[in-house]
Amino acid sequence: MALKRKLEETDAKFSEDVATSEVERHLAASSAFDKLYAPREKINTIVVDNFPALGKAAAFRFLEWAQANPQGVCSLPTGKTPEYFIKWVQRVLREWSTPAIQEEVRRFGLQPTKPNLEGLTFVQIDEFYPISPEQHNSFHHYVMEYYIKGFGLDPNKALLMDCSKIGLGRQEQRFGITGEPEDHLNADKMEDVWPGGQVDLTLRMREPTTRLERLQQRVLRQVDQWCSEYEAKIRALGGIGFIMGGIGPDGHVAFNCQGCDHHSTTRLDQLNYASQAAAAGDLGGIDAVRRRKVITIGLGTITYNSECVAIICAAGEAKAKVVREAVEEAPHVNFPATALHKLPRACFFVTAGAAKLLSERQLIALQKLGSVDAQVVERVLVDLSVRSRKKLVDLTSEDVAACKLASCVVGKAGKPLADLAAMVRDSLIAKIEKGSHVHVDKKFLHTEPHHDDIMLGYLPAVLRNTRVASNEHHFVCGTSGFNSVSNKHMLMLLDRVEKFLKSPTWRRLCSAGYFSATGEAALDFRRRDVWKFLDGIAAADHELRDEGSARRLVFNICDIYGDSADVEASALLDRVQQLRAYFNRQYSGQKDVTEVQTLKGSCREFEAECVWGYIGWQLPNISHLRLGFYTADIFAPEPTHQRDVMPILKLMRDIKPNVVSVALDPEASGPDTHYKVLQAATAAIEQYADEEKPEDLTVWGYRNVWFRFEPHEVSTIVPVSLQTISTLNHMFLSAFESQRDAEFPAYEIQGPFCDMSQRVQVQQYDMIETCLGYEWFHKHPSPQSAATRGLVFLREMSVVELLRESRALRKQTENA
Repeated sequence: MALKRKLEETDAKFSEDVATSEVERHLAASSAFDKLYAPREKINTIVVDNFPALGKAAAFRFLEWAQANPQGVCSLPTGKTPEYFIKWVQRVLREWSTPAIQEEVRRFGLQPTKPNLEGLTFVQIDEFYPISPEQHNSFHHYVMEYYIKGFGLDPNKALLMDCSKIGLGRQEQRFGITGEPEDHLNADKMEDVWPGGQVDLTLRMREPTTRLERLQQRVLRQVDQWCSEYEAKIRALGGIGFIMGGIGPDGHVAFNCQGCDHHSTTRLDQLNYASQAAAAGDLGGIDAVRRRKVITIGLGTITYNSECVAIICAAGEAKAKVVREAVEEAPHVNFPATALHKLPRACFFVTAGAAKLLSERQLIALQKLGSVDAQVVERVLVDLSVRSRKKLVDLTSEDVAACKLASCVVGKAGKPLADLAAMVRDSLIAKIEKGSHVHVDKKFLHTEPHHDDIMLGYLPAVLRNTRVASNEHHFVCGTSGFNSVSNKHMLMLLDRVEKFLKSPTWRRLCSAGYFSATGEAALDFRRRDVWKFLDGIAAADHELRDEGSARRLVFNICDIYGDSADVEASALLDRVQQLRAYFNRQYSGQKDVTEVQTLKGSCREFEAECVWGYIGWQLPNISHLRLGFYTADIFAPEPTHQRDVMPILKLMRDIKPNVVSVALDPEASGPDTHYKVLQAATAAIEQYADEEKPEDLTVWGYRNVWFRFEPHEVSTIVPVSLQTISTLNHMFLSAFESQRDAEFPAYEIQGPFCDMSQRVQVQQYDMIETCLGYEWFHKHPSPQSAATRGLVFLREMSVVELLRESRALRKQTENA
């Protein structure tokens, strides 16, 4: 069967829109797939090549709608998802008359008249509550910066969510039982109503018990009234004519989380945990998100206008599950985006990674193949084994017949099922045996984008190869990681420093030049910081542990700010007070000044040194590169050769490694930190290989908790025992203090990342144990294999294979 089908074969309900949108007609014609595969798929879905193409597609669809509706009502998203959407809309408007843009206009089928966006009415989709519109991480600020100003929209026509005004203002004077005015029921600032940003929605239903709660209840009801009026204004305009949005980890559209009524309207609501975790990066940690609530338009708001063009964009494999549910499941509150099925002009714009679980498209892609290789057979039969909860060798022809994908692959393979199942079983066993192998006389260069990626991704493999004395290990982190250090954590560290500066130990160390030494002596003192911290961990002595971290932070403060480390410590104590005041007045998620970014990053670097100190590795075998592309900006710059590639290349020249590890994530939601470090590392490895022409250079590709390999994608499966899981958890919780409270957690689990890493390893073990049978592990002659309770997946590659993989990912991510 071909990938494309004739138009008359698709669901007639959506055929009209195919004819009316020239942009979607062009996109569907250019895609490898049709727009809809009914009845399995319930909503139009267009697959584009990569993340930039996603933004470009949405931009031209928006401009097409704006040409037809110059006085229309639109809602556009915030965050990183619309990066290329914004760039393309601005470019098209700015360069409309140029030959290049005119050719794009022709290809996408736009009208020849330049779109004029001044007549549009903008409706803000959602906002955190309470939050000042002046905060750079408020959605109001984003909308004003990128849409009202960036697109030239009329601010007087916009419906915006300014939380500094909602529910506030002077009310009719009330008098208490003594006849005096109840002054406490009036407030001019949201900070007076919600100290610390904490909002208690139970006041909607219960009686207030304090004066503050009486004020809060009154404001809550005013906010609810404002939401009702906001909804009425939208409907008075005829509803929303064009909305573009992303889809959250729980499937949320706007902030309509899983379980939300499909007829919901604009309201003040609370986020579920998955959505809170996803928003933690925006607000400077999940604690700040938990205190706040959100104002959001409802699903019923979006679908009120039956002619609304609703474009939902999703990029990367992490979105594949929620995309499948939204596209293939019947309308249900468990899947918020299924509310859009009723809109004939609704459409998902997704990348190949986000579409990878759409069943009909998987089948059609397999049917297109002339033959299937061992990887395809392994992918499909492992999936069938896991879903059937049967060993590979126990799969039957009936199992295969019940699965369209398996039927197609077994038919194309041209071999008996028993032979194919045995081939896959043997492949999995060979990968486990390879993962059980320990290298000797090797130099390892372990690279990571963030300071915990190696630990969360493949620590068991590191531990296996550190037990051999002939191996040499070097650990290098590409970024400083300051974005993951909360102000709350910094305040705690400053308390340690203040206590340390007033101690006799401080005076003794100052006299010994502990903080002013240079050269090898300074390096030795920095090692002693780590030793002291780890001594405290070993002895369960918190004061000793705290002193170790305080020593390092004092050195970093002196280094960054140029403060002198004298016995009286007056300058340092003043600096502590200045920093404490700074962190207390910063709002959560506010961009820090450069010196504080460096200070926060240095805290993460110390944590990493403590982690590798656990297993005996220390400076100078630990490197902190602080690559320059890593910033606090929402749209960060791309890596450059001189700034970001050369530091890695220099390390390789100095170390001359036999094994280099890289974080090998799949297509994500755009060029994120992992992707950028991979591109910089790949360029360095390529240049090093050209210079040195090493014969035995191997690359280990790994993934941490954000993405996972499938068994067919890897060459190596590393067994993980309960002892190793326990070691990983202890190392993480003890050394990565800034991450212990999980201020920036994974959305799948409420807890620190080490819990998520354990879950991933155990789930991967469950998958392979199902395929091989539990007895394969538990009755294995090797005690190490019999002790397996988790698995780590790795992909070993040559330099040529890495370059091929990295270039393919670059094409998916940057269209380069």
